[in-house]
Amino acid sequence: MLSKYHWWRDAVIYQVYVRSFLDSTGDGIGDLAGVRAGLPYLKKLGVDGIWLSPFYPSPQHDHGYDVADYCGVDPLFGDLAEFDLLMAAAHRLGIKVLLDIVPNHCSSEHPWFREALDSAPGSPARARFHFADGRGPDGAEPPNNWHAMFGGPAWSRVGDGQWYLHMFTPEQPDWNWRDPGTPAEFDRVLRFWLDRGVDGFRIDVAAGLFKHPELPDSDDPEADARTRDSVNPLAWNQPEVHKVWRRWRSLCEEYRERDGRERLLVGEVSVPTAREHALYVRPDELHQAFFFDLLGAAWDADSFRKVISEAMQDIAGTGSTVTWVLNNHDQVRTVTRYGEPTPQGSGLGAARARAAALLMLALPGAAYIYQGEELGLPEVVDLPDDVLTDPIFRRTGSRARIRDGCRVPLPWSGQASPFGFTSGAEGARPWLPQPDYFAEYATDRALADTRSFWHLYRDGLQLRGSLPQLGEGTLRWLDTPPGVLAFTRGDGLVCAVNFTTAPAPAPASGTPLLSSGPCPVGVLPGSTAAWWLSDL
Repeated sequence: MLSKYHWWRDAVIYQVYVRSFLDSTGDGIGDLAGVRAGLPYLKKLGVDGIWLSPFYPSPQHDHGYDVADYCGVDPLFGDLAEFDLLMAAAHRLGIKVLLDIVPNHCSSEHPWFREALDSAPGSPARARFHFADGRGPDGAEPPNNWHAMFGGPAWSRVGDGQWYLHMFTPEQPDWNWRDPGTPAEFDRVLRFWLDRGVDGFRIDVAAGLFKHPELPDSDDPEADARTRDSVNPLAWNQPEVHKVWRRWRSLCEEYRERDGRERLLVGEVSVPTAREHALYVRPDELHQAFFFDLLGAAWDADSFRKVISEAMQDIAGTGSTVTWVLNNHDQVRTVTRYGEPTPQGSGLGAARARAAALLMLALPGAAYIYQGEELGLPEVVDLPDDVLTDPIFRRTGSRARIRDGCRVPLPWSGQASPFGFTSGAEGARPWLPQPDYFAEYATDRALADTRSFWHLYRDGLQLRGSLPQLGEGTLRWLDTPPGVLAFTRGDGLVCAVNFTTAPAPAPASGTPLLSSGPCPVGVLPGSTAAWWLSDL
């Protein structure tokens, strides 16, 4: 019998990208007070918790993932008093709150890095980061050949000739986790927020932190930049990182024992296989880690079945549950990813995204929803160059894999920008421009239309919360025609997805409990998912 504390095992968490959720001050940037104002909307949707993107003091070179102070609130977003109000309001509504913690790197404006720049080579202040002498007769070449994920060399030179490592941008120096001061400092940071009542942490770059101790050259130094992923085996997924997660898990257990509330650690873990992924969620490490293989799977029944089966075998086998995700603030939105590359998405992409949502909500384990997915928002693909803010674009000049298009502020109401996003005077502009067609996706329109994405998600979440077959557990695959995926959950709940564009026989009889599109009895239309209660 599972402990009552294990709320996270089948939780549905909504990712709030704070600067794009709701603006309460009229400056065009979302904030914590805006999140608080939006909590009733999220309660009505039916999510169990929210994950807040970084709101800490930051120069905003990478939209807050360059943290200058881990124990504060940037004035852009409010202050600690507003954070406390948000926490209290969320908990009154029964909504958990997770914070985004960034332990791989900080801001170049962080006091410890400023101190390192002012200190001599070999000093304790520099030992907190990765400073090294350059190569060549005058040290003018970087210490190794690694490239940063966001483009360019992973090293920058300082005035005295040494170089420092940054696997993302020069404004984001990597911490040295082999220095004892670093883990001790993050213990302090976690306790600061746990003492303010947070329910857990989403951990950025959780397979990072440690680098190969000798910092050797890589056989493929541009792999991270080419893939926009942490694939350099010398810079990521080092075995020592597991010590950190055992330490953090122990700290969370200390708080659980104190007050009976279990805190969640969920990691952004990008590793080559589900088997390596499973190492991060062993019983004494992270509670969960995002399983990105589902997000990356091609729209194909065989591909989806393969990644789901591997996750159930390798990850669920650890005693954890799989953490499913179809989108986040770094990825092209599902409506566009599954459809045709047009500015407003396509009908096919929308149908597939609806079907994928029902599939994800039927799988055993936890699920994360990125804001706007419940509205069916497409990627904004036609932003002009002069408004782009992604550091990838600034460093490379290329629009390939830039992330601004999925971060455009949400439309809440009305027929023209800012669509209720900002409370500013008429003419107030969101930090990224919203296209005119966002009027079709505004939340007020979505709530009024029972055929909308919003109602599909809401209905799916309600059934997930009321049906004992859903949530954590196992699944059993059913025999299906090519291009169709079907499985049972518990005592007779069937989920099926038709990945083709042609109708197929339904794998269960009767009228579906819920379907992503019109679903006649006995038929599963193309690009459609459905749930049935059946005697199978």
